[in-house]
Amino acid sequence: MANVLIIDDDESMCYALSRMVGRLGHNPVCADSIAGGLEKTRSENIDLVFLDVRMPDGNGLEALPAIQGAPSSPEVIIITGYGDPDGAEMAIKSGAWDYIEKGCSTREMSLPLLRALEYRQQKENARAGTKSIIALKRDGIIGQSPKLMDCLDLLAQAAASESSVLITGETGTGKELFACAIHGNSSRAKGPFVVVDCAALPETLVESVLFGHEKGAFTGADKASDGLIRQACGGTLFLDEVGELPSGLQKSFLRVLQEHRFRPVGSKKELESDFRLVAATNRNMDQMAREGLFRDDLLFRLKSFVIELPPLRERSEDIKEIARHHIDRFCEKYGLRPKGFSPEFLDTLKAYHWPGNIRELVNTLDRALAAARFEPTLFPKHLPIDIRVQKARASINHKTVSDEGHGPDAPRALPSIHEFREAASLQAEKNYLNELMGLCEGDIKEACRISGLSQSRLYALLQKHKISR
Repeated sequence: MANVLIIDDDESMCYALSRMVGRLGHNPVCADSIAGGLEKTRSENIDLVFLDVRMPDGNGLEALPAIQGAPSSPEVIIITGYGDPDGAEMAIKSGAWDYIEKGCSTREMSLPLLRALEYRQQKENARAGTKSIIALKRDGIIGQSPKLMDCLDLLAQAAASESSVLITGETGTGKELFACAIHGNSSRAKGPFVVVDCAALPETLVESVLFGHEKGAFTGADKASDGLIRQACGGTLFLDEVGELPSGLQKSFLRVLQEHRFRPVGSKKELESDFRLVAATNRNMDQMAREGLFRDDLLFRLKSFVIELPPLRERSEDIKEIARHHIDRFCEKYGLRPKGFSPEFLDTLKAYHWPGNIRELVNTLDRALAAARFEPTLFPKHLPIDIRVQKARASINHKTVSDEGHGPDAPRALPSIHEFREAASLQAEKNYLNELMGLCEGDIKEACRISGLSQSRLYALLQKHKISR
């Protein structure tokens, strides 16, 4: 028997769905608000959620990540009386099982429910046969946030298979660390892990670097050389920044990926290489394919298994653990005594947007440690000026907004640091989105390219701040 939560303020809808769930042999639970639904997902073992979009206390689509991040990680079926193609796309891209209009009969709603529960059971059975997250080798991958744990779950599944993996995410999110972890937790862990930086491949020698060459194949080839593809035999070939792979080479590499056979430059015979492919990119590969900059057929092969890494700003709860790890590591590296950090130091780190993600955070901590070399505690003063300035400006903006309409002597209650930080972050986010949409004149694709956001995430943020295209 599964526990099915219905989050809807329409009593008749809750009644109809509850009866349907009960007839199917499962236990219905109802909530008439998003807040109430979230409380039930945190306190009860919920297997599946029917979630309405328009609720008195918010938008169901915006609550979707929080519901999916509940301890039981329930499947979610969106139900709405207002069909919206963009909302349907955003829901599916955000991980919803299905998007259903309320005009459907309960019989039509029962099939997605049964299929979602069947999928959930199969997923649990599959997890039992794969390496658990706790047992994963995750060197350098730090944090326990729900979004990171979801990625680690996918990592465990990818490591247990031989499928090609595409790791996506902004610059500095740790794509190479995940690629290493996939290799290290796979059956190929004892084989080589060969990294190909596609952005650094010299155009004149790219085929030689990948496929190898025979002696005398070209000027300067005074001896034969194995290419990186052959070196990866028995292990993993990691194509970093695969979006930069030269267009002329994409067709040749597609054949290598399909046949695992290739011909070195200047050779008359083909060689074989038994490698597993993992690729990574910070670019929108689907858009590149639409624009003719990347082959569709090659992209299909790369996307057998996709892991999308979240930016650091979407898992700020991991910042403390990441900071502690790297500060201790730097102290040991430089021969310094262990250092503490003040609460304000951590608050400043959490308030920053981190466009460079974990890589930028690590570099910032290194600089802060250099500034506080002989001091036992790190304070905001030790951080780079631009990070402190952003927090200061955000606090001024917050005060300006909160003081609007009040006289100079009007009493004000000081908010908690969490409320203060959240309000400042929201205002900065809204200002950025307004400026972004004005600059792009409503062009969603261009806005995604500039901001680095996925289309579904951008739609969610625009809806959240009530910003029109």
